[in-house]
Amino acid sequence: MTYTPVVPVSGYAGWAFLSRTRADQQAAFDNSTTIRRNTDYFAENIASVQTAEDLVADRRLLQVALGAFGLDEDINSKYFLQKVLEDGTLKDDALANRLSDKRYFQLSKAFGFGDFDTPRTVLSTFADEITDAYRQKQFEIAVGEQDESMRLALGLDSALSEIATRDTSENGRWFTVMGQAPVRRVFEYALGMPASVGALDLDQQLTIFRDKAAARFGDGEVAQFTDPAKREELVKLFLLRSQTESFATSRVGESPALTLLQNAGGAGGLLNILTG
Repeated sequence: MTYTPVVPVSGYAGWAFLSRTRADQQAAFDNSTTIRRNTDYFAENIASVQTAEDLVADRRLLQVALGAFGLDEDINSKYFLQKVLEDGTLKDDALANRLSDKRYFQLSKAFGFGDFDTPRTVLSTFADEITDAYRQKQFEIAVGEQDESMRLALGLDSALSEIATRDTSENGRWFTVMGQAPVRRVFEYALGMPASVGALDLDQQLTIFRDKAAARFGDGEVAQFTDPAKREELVKLFLLRSQTESFATSRVGESPALTLLQNAGGAGGLLNILTG
């Protein structure tokens, strides 16, 4: 049995509740029978895994490995996953470097099958590294079953702080943002970008993301999001915009602005939310 996270309301009010109760809810989730069984098995057996083939052959180990990176749905794509893992990340033509979804790069880099003579699975800290990530990601997924926007907001903090501090160019950071689907979706919603942006040339997309960020936050670079306050501002904007869109979709014929005012406790409540 697995603990079901509590998200009593949607939008930024729900986020505030989840933020206050996150530590306790995460602990209860981590102690769930299913989560403990999966992480214990991984910790006990991962050191014996020497190759990518070994990993994909053990479904229980692979479940945790993929779950740590939010790639749970790829559990049956064994040939593809083995190729991603065996190619590693150091060569330009490695599969993980050619995929737009950078979670595969992170997976391959974490295990090191294609990058080192000895994989990282033998490191004494490796099991904890992956199981910690697995617990966090699975909690996010469980939250998403209650409210998908809340899942995206939860995942943003660690993902964006890592991207913002990455040792690369600002263009490289933006390309990483655009290549991580959950992070990209938060930015697109928060900055009011149409889905059609994704069909444009990458350089054009880069310009739009940077210009939109500069207009909203006064800074067009990803590095600004090393500041927790800036990440929280982004989350707030994302949740308010996504909630407004949800109201517009579910209450056809009603004014989204009026509905949002009603749910925020009137104009004063909405003003408090927007100005924080």
